[in-house]
Amino acid sequence: MKKYFVLDTNVLLHNADSINSFADNVIVLPMSVIEELDKFKSHNDELGRNARRVIRQLDQLRDRGRLGEGVALDNGGTLQIFTEKDRCLDPGLDLSKSDNRILAVAYTLQQQGETVTFVSKDINARLKADALGLAVRDFEKQKVNFDELYRGHREVPVAPAVIADFSKQDALDLPAIEPIANEFIQLVNQDNDKQSALARVGDDHKLLHLNPVFDAVWGIKPRNREQRMAFELLMDPAVTLVTMVGQAGTGKTLLALAAALENVVHLKRYDRILVSRPIIPLGKDIGYLPGDKDEKLAHWMQPIFDNLNYLLADGRGKKNGRGNGVSDTTRQKVDKLVSNHVVELEALTYIRGRSIPRQYVIVDEAQNLTPHEVKTIISRAGEGTKMVLTGDPYQIDNPYLDSSSNGLAYTVERLKGQPFHGHITLSRSERSPLAAAAAQYL
Repeated sequence: MKKYFVLDTNVLLHNADSINSFADNVIVLPMSVIEELDKFKSHNDELGRNARRVIRQLDQLRDRGRLGEGVALDNGGTLQIFTEKDRCLDPGLDLSKSDNRILAVAYTLQQQGETVTFVSKDINARLKADALGLAVRDFEKQKVNFDELYRGHREVPVAPAVIADFSKQDALDLPAIEPIANEFIQLVNQDNDKQSALARVGDDHKLLHLNPVFDAVWGIKPRNREQRMAFELLMDPAVTLVTMVGQAGTGKTLLALAAALENVVHLKRYDRILVSRPIIPLGKDIGYLPGDKDEKLAHWMQPIFDNLNYLLADGRGKKNGRGNGVSDTTRQKVDKLVSNHVVELEALTYIRGRSIPRQYVIVDEAQNLTPHEVKTIISRAGEGTKMVLTGDPYQIDNPYLDSSSNGLAYTVERLKGQPFHGHITLSRSERSPLAAAAAQYL
């Protein structure tokens, strides 16, 4: 017996291919969903693009028959648009609201004897559906188990002889631990846990020593082992995609910017630094911001400026103990980098369609992006470009994403083990004792 899946609008806006994700079953789209898609289709963001894509797919399906009666899909399923007028039973909700009319469709089908599941990204809608006795579920395609998310490093107890051999060799073959490319392994003496050695897994799955050149980057020394691992990935040109996950104050953005400045200004590996972040407000939106694009972006990019001010303060960024021969203030140094296009700030809205060659790209707050948005961003990378995605999956401002469905976590899990990708999870806050306490207890 075929099952009926009634999709909420937010599922289609989250993933435009969701109508093809329920093979051999019946996909029901209430008319209210079509009306809500019509409201979103003019938006110039990811929601608008997904709305337009779904509408085009539905229009193409009209060639197969009447959508109101149901048309066959390529995966063996059926798609039907359900017109609520005069057909829906009253489940006891306020049917002047579109969300409740969508629930009424699922309720009516179930009362008619069908096996119905209501699918929504909206927690409150799922709660109401459950109260009506409907089977409910989140749309779980492109979701990962965040509790088991790949951390990029682990400890492995070994015999003392293994650590001794590793210290004498350039590389150590230890297949028993099933290493993952670019993973960090802390070899711990199983007889004395105070003796250990830190290794990185190479492309050939052999354990390699960390490069001592990266013990300090742009005058910044790592404050813990995880930050040292991060520098190893951020400074290696062979690792073209780096993901960093960590709570507030763990140093994600600071480390990425320090490595970017070192690679662009000193090593000349890349032409410029491109920094971007999703434009999602914390709390109530303050509304219209005056000025041109750069002036508007300055408000959203203030965290980036804060880190640049710190990195460009006196005594940092000097090469071999020599300064750059100027006495500019820190703010003037930042302004000069921006005006000379060494550092470019860009809204993610303007990245779509671009090809970005020979740039060090940092996408901050990437936990607020969908898997499709992250794919769009990474696919912009041209020849010689390195991309760094940073974020805290515990601080998500996108209402339809969570720690398991955001694009950053999805990318970490899907690309682990690829030779071009490296990941590190930062767990220790180094901003201040107060920030560390807030991350832990609040």
